[in-house]
Amino acid sequence: QVQLAESGGGLVQPGGSLRLSCVASGSGFSISMGWYRQAPGKQREMVATISGGSTNYADSVKGRFTVSRDNAKNTVYLQMNSLKPEDTAVYYCRLTGFGVDYWGKGTPVTVSL
Repeated sequence: QVQLAESGGGLVQPGGSLRLSCVASGSGFSISMGWYRQAPGKQREMVATISGGSTNYADSVKGRFTVSRDNAKNTVYLQMNSLKPEDTAVYYCRLTGFGVDYWGKGTPVTVSL
């Protein structure tokens, strides 16, 4: 069983930055870890994923967000720069492996004046 704990969300002004962290605890082997978000009234969407040395980003965040992973700390990060009001959402961490799929409880990000 794997538990994911996100942190780092909060209120930030447009143009600002935040760094989200997700720590994975418990046993398990991950193939991919990533960040997803869900804005009010919208479906959950992929933001960024990292698998081995490969990363993948939603078009809406390319050039502004960077996903990284520290395997020694079982942690995945999402550096978010040049934040926009439309980035406001609850951000969720996800870990997938062989036959497993875990989600964190989410951390809220609000981009507003």
